[in-house]
Amino acid sequence: MASGGCVWPGVRPARAPAMRVLAGLWVLSLLTCGYLSWSRGREQDQEAGHGPELGSPTSSQPHLIFILADDQGFRDVGYHGSEIRTPTLDRLAAEGVKLENYYVQPICTPSRSQFITGKYQIHTGLQHSIIRPTQPNCLPLDSTTLPQKLKEAGYATHMVGKWHLGFYRRECMPTRRGFDTFFGSLLGSGDYYTHYKCDGPGMCGYDLYENDRAAWDHDSGVYSTQMYTQRVQQILAAHDPGKPLFLYLAFQAVHSPLQAPRRYFQRYRSIVNTHRRRYAAMLSCLDEAVGNVTLALRAHGLYNNSILIYSSDNGGQPTAGGSNWPLRGSKGTYWEGGIRAVGFVHSPLLKLRGTVCRELVHITDWYPTLVALAEGHIDEDAHLDGYDVWEAISEGLRSPRVDILHNIDPVYTKARSGSWAAGYGIWNTAIRSAIRVQHWKLLTGSPGYSDWVPPQAFSSLGPTRWHQERVTLSTGKSVWLFNITADPYERVDLSGRYPGIVRQLLRRLSQFNKTAVPVRYPPGDPRSNPRLNGGVWGPWYKEESKKKKTRKSKAEGKQKKKKVKKRPQEAGAGPQCGLGAPRG
Repeated sequence: MASGGCVWPGVRPARAPAMRVLAGLWVLSLLTCGYLSWSRGREQDQEAGHGPELGSPTSSQPHLIFILADDQGFRDVGYHGSEIRTPTLDRLAAEGVKLENYYVQPICTPSRSQFITGKYQIHTGLQHSIIRPTQPNCLPLDSTTLPQKLKEAGYATHMVGKWHLGFYRRECMPTRRGFDTFFGSLLGSGDYYTHYKCDGPGMCGYDLYENDRAAWDHDSGVYSTQMYTQRVQQILAAHDPGKPLFLYLAFQAVHSPLQAPRRYFQRYRSIVNTHRRRYAAMLSCLDEAVGNVTLALRAHGLYNNSILIYSSDNGGQPTAGGSNWPLRGSKGTYWEGGIRAVGFVHSPLLKLRGTVCRELVHITDWYPTLVALAEGHIDEDAHLDGYDVWEAISEGLRSPRVDILHNIDPVYTKARSGSWAAGYGIWNTAIRSAIRVQHWKLLTGSPGYSDWVPPQAFSSLGPTRWHQERVTLSTGKSVWLFNITADPYERVDLSGRYPGIVRQLLRRLSQFNKTAVPVRYPPGDPRSNPRLNGGVWGPWYKEESKKKKTRKSKAEGKQKKKKVKKRPQEAGAGPQCGLGAPRG
């Protein structure tokens, strides 16, 4: 036999070629079986949202994806026991870290402003209500935003969805506040198909934007949840995985009006309550959209180096189909049902996955957390109210946060029973406020709708209050104290039993209030009417026209002064007033 040939022990040389052929067939069969097995696994992964990822991460800076749902109730996710099916959210949360002590603000603008600035409302002047369509108001222009800090760190920044942080001046628009691109709505709500919004009789207009201009080309009746998802898929497809990405996806769903594509209603024919059934259909569509976003992250090579954060902006509204059970209260209140939110983090970069984080986390914390993950820099004089909570989420360590100022709203209707005396001379309990310090939560003033709304409340055509647990607030009461750790449903008021704790929290409120800036809540401006702006909701304050009118006023003033000098006999006449700049 030629040197270098291989003969198996005990096999005669004449039979060696035949054995080699058999061995080759055996290896080939193994490879074929392995390929088929891999293919079946690959198909299963793709069906579950685990498709293969193209490319590999080339940057140490992770891609940051922040998804904000609108008005999703605390119970309205599968893993909180809802009858609404949310398989995508359930899977992403189960594979990541569920945030079960996570807080936001009770309504739209406050949560969004605190996310994008890392500051409490009292430090931006937005502590009362929301920014309304006709108000000359927006996120303070001197506030450095999260996308601006991420741009400094080399990120591409994109926003898709609902802005709701003001637009009366072009400087207030998303692309002027740190986003490279913007596609979405400026207002707080609107029709999901036509993208029109009415804010009163004769105050209706189109509200869909592409960067700084109305997106008339997209006026094709596409449901907003699906339209926003398609835009995100386009952004991810065009993005270079080697460059860090910040994507802020603020869905309109599940905020009213209750609209959804017909095919999603078929799943919930058993739900009698019309509002709840429509709400369920909207949430199912949203769940599917999040799944499509994660598939796109994988398909375009971004997933393995990404961090996806999911959050609701406030509690659900029972009259619009939302459920916060077993928490007390609803959207717009400082009870737990208004401010305790659905939230989770999903990422291959988490050190501990498949866990639950019960550490205190607030929506202001995302600002410093994401900037730190992006290897960015926060100035010492930034005076943020948020904390970097990544180690608490990823590694299960203690959160640096021990308290949350839920808000101090000096403009809200004062509680008739409130007084300085009720606040031990420390705080006027007529003022609407709420604060959390470690296990304790204190509320003063009028905290808002305080019922518990159990699932059976949606069993009728209502929702009616017939099945609700009604609470009649005690006459003369303006202070409540709860141990939220022991009593997360706020059923046992401890203010009478622990007056010392009440005093401590009132002092903390007073300390916070000393740092508050004046409330910015101007009256509506008639110039905001879309009829005066081409049928579109958009910036109406023209900086250039203001400067021109100001220069014209100064010129007129000089001419009048010259005339006065020529006629000394009129020197005793009153001063002439030029035209002032337009209000805004």
